[in-house]
Amino acid sequence: MRWPRFIALALLLAWTAPALAVLPDEVLRDPALEARARDLSKELRCMVCQNQSIDDSDAPLARDLRVLVRERLQGGDSDHQVIDFLVARYGDFVLLRPRFTWHTALLWLGPPATLIAGMVVLFVVGGRRHRHESAEAVRPEEGHLTPAEEARLKRLMSARET
Repeated sequence: MRWPRFIALALLLAWTAPALAVLPDEVLRDPALEARARDLSKELRCMVCQNQSIDDSDAPLARDLRVLVRERLQGGDSDHQVIDFLVARYGDFVLLRPRFTWHTALLWLGPPATLIAGMVVLFVVGGRRHRHESAEAVRPEEGHLTPAEEARLKRLMSARET
């Protein structure tokens, strides 16, 4: 009887955990600015958690970054200016989706290049296997000799007996 309640409570807590990251004292009074701040916070990486946005993280540094984003927005910065400020301060690593630059080219081009290389290898190996199977199909069945092979075998056998 306790297990269903426990599971329901665990699911409820797991569902509400991201909502607890942004504290009520951080929320801006202007709904438009708050929506922009939340959108920006979802694009920025928590430097402590590294796999969460600052919007989802409850780490102290993530809170500081959320407050900084809101301060910059209240100061009149555009979304692009806020992002540029944070990138200048923390580097491209602060972005969950880094920009395409020569520093991040391997990050962006590596997976598609690996996929294409794998497809080429499969194509080449598959072609070799197909040619090998085709060559085997031309061979006569094992145990059956062609008339020329039978005549040669008889000659060899008779030469061996003498």
